[in-house]
Amino acid sequence: MSVAGLVLAAGAGRRFGAPKALLTRADGRRYVDHAVASLRDAGCDPVVVVVGAAGESVREHLAAAPVRIVDCPTWAQGMGESLRAGLAALDDLAVNAAVVTLVDLPDVGSDVVVRLVAASSANGPSAPSARSALVRAAYGGRPGHPVVLGRDHWSGIREMAEGDRGARDYLATHPHRTVECGDLATGRDVDTPQDLMDDSGA
Repeated sequence: MSVAGLVLAAGAGRRFGAPKALLTRADGRRYVDHAVASLRDAGCDPVVVVVGAAGESVREHLAAAPVRIVDCPTWAQGMGESLRAGLAALDDLAVNAAVVTLVDLPDVGSDVVVRLVAASSANGPSAPSARSALVRAAYGGRPGHPVVLGRDHWSGIREMAEGDRGARDYLATHPHRTVECGDLATGRDVDTPQDLMDDSGA
């Protein structure tokens, strides 16, 4: 059993003015490509990308990529729907946990994911304890993404995920480990065009 990667890339980017999955980073890579690489390079397998708005374009762009695409027809209701769709797609796979990341984190790279996965189980990602892991990245003490969600929590997370809240409410009511990653990235997401002023990334 292993740790899967889950990219939430279904949103319409309302505040930004357009979906962000296919935005081009300063280094020439698309945002979705960077998100996938950050998971795959950290050893996550499989990597699942949840699409919604601009789903056809994102699916076409990733046609040759080593990822699984999951459509979320209810993406407009918020990130919670995308998270539920992604976790449901992992239910039948032999994985202990999922690393969930957002598509619009330009400077969060594989080094952050490696640190979080290592923190999810003292005996490695294949150990049974990884199933109960709840680990969240923090940047300068501020909680952010990615998060590691052990399989034992998936059902409860899907029940509580609603609107744009994702796993937030579940994490607020369940003990979890916060891992400082501010030495590796800022963890900032891109919400508006102004946020693109410095997106050189990791």
